[in-house]
Amino acid sequence: MTDQAASPLSREERAPGLFIALEGGDGSGKSTQARMLAERLRAEGHDVLLTREPGGTDVGERLRSLVLDPENAPIDPVTEALVFAASRSAHVRQLIRPALAAGRTVVTDRYVDSSVAYQGAGRELGTETIADLNTWATDGLQPDLTVLLDVDTATASTRRDARQQAPGGLGPDRMESEPETFHHRIRQAFMDRAAAAPERYAVLDAGRPAEDLAADILAGVRSRVRSRANGTPEARR
Repeated sequence: MTDQAASPLSREERAPGLFIALEGGDGSGKSTQARMLAERLRAEGHDVLLTREPGGTDVGERLRSLVLDPENAPIDPVTEALVFAASRSAHVRQLIRPALAAGRTVVTDRYVDSSVAYQGAGRELGTETIADLNTWATDGLQPDLTVLLDVDTATASTRRDARQQAPGGLGPDRMESEPETFHHRIRQAFMDRAAAAPERYAVLDAGRPAEDLAADILAGVRSRVRSRANGTPEARR
């Protein structure tokens, strides 16, 4: 486990406009870890924008409700992919790029990899097709670091069930209610994306305690900030 008491980054070490994406299947703990990362970075003096996909903007949140609500089923896979890409386009142009230009640190719960995994592999539309669509939708904007939280599908399913059965819990959305074969394809697609560009990813075992995982995520972000401050080439455009 990484030492959570590691010293905060000095102002000189902080590179402005850092873009971090958290990815993984439903039940991997992304939303919890995104929130914890944002809180810890703020405590170290970063100006953090915490956001999510689909969503983030007014139009994005409306599209999120449209595409995830089971009451709107059925939605064909191509339409679904286009709705996610439209939401992401608004997210990048209206929120993420302006925040990065202002020197803020952006932490997003899901980004392009989710569409490649869910629509490209899960819906079997083709990962390259969906990657190309989202490259166009985002004008090629890539995170400085993508944290991939990997967990086996059985554990993820148990977590989803527990969350839905908790007081105030909501029923499964359209993605969560898909069969296990769908979630297996998604998990493999995430891992394939990370393997193809390991310099841009931190793949972590999301089956561990949340605090341990949060410490390792923060350490990975600190490392990326230092690399950028030292002049290491960036993936982001």
